[in-house]
Amino acid sequence: MCRIAGIWDRSFAINEVERIVELMCSLQKHGGPDDSGIYTSAENHLVLGNRRLALLDLGKEGHMPMSYLQRYHITYNGELYNHIQLRKELQALGHQFSNHTDTEVMLAAFAEWGTNAFSRFNGMFAFALWDAHINTLYLGRDAAGIKPLYYDISGNKLVFASEIRAFEAVNASQSNNTNWPVMLMAYGFVPEPVTTLSTVRPLPKGCFLTYNLQENTHSLQSFKHYSYSYRIDNMATAIETTREVLADVVQRQLLADAPIGVFLSGGLDSSILASLAAKQQHGNLNTLSLFFEEKTFSEKEYQDAVIAKLGCKHHQYLLTEKEFEQQLPQVLSDMDQPSCDGINTWFISRYAASLGLKAVLSGLGGDELFGGYPSFARMRKTLALQKMPDFLLSSGNKSRSKKMNRLAYLQLHGIKGRYLFLRGHYTVAEIARQMNMDESQVWQIIETMPSFNDTGSLHPKDQAGWMEWHIYMQNQLLRDADVMSMKNSIEIRVPFLDDANIQLAMSLSPDLKYIGPKPKQFLINSFGHELPDVIWNRPKMGFAFPFAKWMRNSLYVKSVMEGAGQTAKSHYHQFLKSELHWSHLMSLLILRHRRIL
Repeated sequence: MCRIAGIWDRSFAINEVERIVELMCSLQKHGGPDDSGIYTSAENHLVLGNRRLALLDLGKEGHMPMSYLQRYHITYNGELYNHIQLRKELQALGHQFSNHTDTEVMLAAFAEWGTNAFSRFNGMFAFALWDAHINTLYLGRDAAGIKPLYYDISGNKLVFASEIRAFEAVNASQSNNTNWPVMLMAYGFVPEPVTTLSTVRPLPKGCFLTYNLQENTHSLQSFKHYSYSYRIDNMATAIETTREVLADVVQRQLLADAPIGVFLSGGLDSSILASLAAKQQHGNLNTLSLFFEEKTFSEKEYQDAVIAKLGCKHHQYLLTEKEFEQQLPQVLSDMDQPSCDGINTWFISRYAASLGLKAVLSGLGGDELFGGYPSFARMRKTLALQKMPDFLLSSGNKSRSKKMNRLAYLQLHGIKGRYLFLRGHYTVAEIARQMNMDESQVWQIIETMPSFNDTGSLHPKDQAGWMEWHIYMQNQLLRDADVMSMKNSIEIRVPFLDDANIQLAMSLSPDLKYIGPKPKQFLINSFGHELPDVIWNRPKMGFAFPFAKWMRNSLYVKSVMEGAGQTAKSHYHQFLKSELHWSHLMSLLILRHRRIL
């Protein structure tokens, strides 16, 4: 697991390009504290950089950028979970390996199969691969969108990096996108392909960019995407297959030459992973959790129930309001792309690093794939509401109810309108007042970007699943997990988003996958007997903090909001009266922190 960066730019001397790439890597050092390196093709004015967090082949053999056959050169961030199988296949084809890393397997696979190799990779990854013989650079990103990669093609140059903050080293990429605050207030995050910089964009997941340096031409192609097949419609088969697939996935993702553990929140998804991992680790599994003095929010009793059953090496950390207050400014500074969440991941990753762990498994993805959110139950009604005439939908703006206000978002066609109705933060009218803009300007920004696929042909609950994965999880949960964990030099692995499990979940008939009275009843049917009853027969809390209480008491939050404009102050006072969710206030804190408000 690493952080990567690189530049192709003929307008600078090669030593200057090297200096900038080294600075870009330095700005991402937190994500790769174990090693650093650059590869230079002086005649092509190309420099690839890497900061390494070592988990496989911990010695110098894993140094990056890595070369193969003196032709192929790669800087790579991620884990390839099927690299052992690919290695055996490539050895049978005559390839020889000098180390045990998945990185060299990627290079050999590309040497053998070209860009067809990308669809064979099962893992989370972002890479830049240089083919010196044909003067072509390839950028690629995994199909689930777990690992980030941002790039800028403008002014006859190519710049890429794992984090937006790295572009600070490249002055030409510092043109701010003035629309991102509107996106943050509407969504609670900045959705792809929007970033805070006007010329920088994320590489789409499951895609690769081909850039021919000699001809200065580029193209973007997809190598893998997931679609619903509904081929499994027998319950016994579905349960048996799910149990087998997840067990195999967890076994693959526990592979590491450095200490690894499991986040155990006490919820269903993390408890399933811990149970499967405990069988693989034979009593040596490290699990870790946060808990709080505030009993209403603490999940300690559920964590304790799982620990007692599994007999693992569990580490529990009491997070206090005092520590939250002390660290909140640092958490805000550590964000890359703005997001109203991710603070929980920052703290649990910090704790994992203090225990000497390098990687942890997370239950992220279970809710999105198996129906864990309220939106799954609400989608049918939302689809019906969206058919109402626009004049009726827009009349919700006159209501004093925030839920009614969000009806206006359903005027936006397709899944975008449904998402903002179900999960949106501020209404168009509120954003306009906050940003001192006309409502028509706000509508135009939100209507224009981003664009989403048409999901109308899907089962309503799979529409909810698509929405939760491709909008919410993609832009908030996965991004927060990556940035906040890597800021603490921790790798988060997400078994539910393994290629095999995604394909399985999307092959299940909705009648099976969403069966029963409880959210994720199918997972309960599949694994409930292996867990204490209290785990699956409990109200859903999520992996959360007593944020609202702490933020109301926070002197830091108070000092920040006292300097805000009148509209922001009014929202802060609504929050103090429990009339505004803490995550909505977080968006304002971020805007104040970045000197927008």
